[in-house]
Amino acid sequence: RAAGGGRWLPWLGLALLPLAVPPAAAPGGCPSACYCVATPELVTCRYERLEEPPRELPAAVHNLSIAGSNLSILPRAAFAARPLRDLRLLRLRHDNIHTIEDMALQGLPALRTLDLSHNPLLSVAAGAFAGVPLLRTLQLNQALLAAPLEEQLALAMQNLTLRRLELAGNALQALPASLLPPGLEELDLRNNSLQRLAAAELRSLEAPELRGLRLNLGANPLSCDCALRPFLAWLRSAGSRVLDARSLRCAGPPALRGAALLRLRPEGLVCAASEGGEPGQLETASYVFFGIVLALIGIVFLMVLYLNRRGIKRWLHNLREACRDQMEGYHYRYEQDADPRCASAVGTP
Repeated sequence: RAAGGGRWLPWLGLALLPLAVPPAAAPGGCPSACYCVATPELVTCRYERLEEPPRELPAAVHNLSIAGSNLSILPRAAFAARPLRDLRLLRLRHDNIHTIEDMALQGLPALRTLDLSHNPLLSVAAGAFAGVPLLRTLQLNQALLAAPLEEQLALAMQNLTLRRLELAGNALQALPASLLPPGLEELDLRNNSLQRLAAAELRSLEAPELRGLRLNLGANPLSCDCALRPFLAWLRSAGSRVLDARSLRCAGPPALRGAALLRLRPEGLVCAASEGGEPGQLETASYVFFGIVLALIGIVFLMVLYLNRRGIKRWLHNLREACRDQMEGYHYRYEQDADPRCASAVGTP
């Protein structure tokens, strides 16, 4: 039996040989540091600590995602090692990218969506986005925290025809007007440090080239004081332009914390004292109104006294007579107690 079993060992080894030796990568397959989902058209490279984009990408890739790597710098033609003429979506999240050089996206003529979120951007060249004429969506969520890049981005975006711009989580304190190209349709400003949109910012949103712009403003620390009134009026008249208007809540003052903006009344927005210690305009008006009310009460009281002067005079006369009678009674009793004859008569048995 042992000899019979030995005859099958060579055949068993040949059967297991394909499992022991990995097949060679097919031309146009996934890069070694990445994996494909369903087809080579979707390539994901995650947490492989890549220092440069993979060079053996499939030519037919449509969506490319590189996350958790250490790309640091996107040099000129960073993805042009192999033509990617069909690439439409490029995600570069959490890749420690701090510099984007001129023509970094050269060779991606069909790119429509670029995601650079969660990167500590420090420098963006004026021609960083050149060579991608079809780019319509730019995602920069939590990418502008390391340095003020508004001027650099404005230069880099001046030749783009963006339709959607995402700037969530960047601690922005004002509307980035210079980053709003004509024709922009959607702007994501969630989770920033916006306390309100000032009147000048609201006027910029009414420019003809931005009439179709819609905003997301959720998770911002909105301050519901009197300075919010222009924004509240605009929000009610153009509520459809703020996609999450119903979810906007006050972060202060404490009395209005958590209150829905659309349920507030403008007259209920109180001006707090300024940093210099001077009361706000509404507080001053309240003091003036209170003083006017007190003055009216005083005038009414004096008028009542004047109209009832005779009755009051009679009442005072009667009160004086009553007091006089009472004092005379006390005086008479005192004289009786002080008379020695009365005292001796009381002491005789």
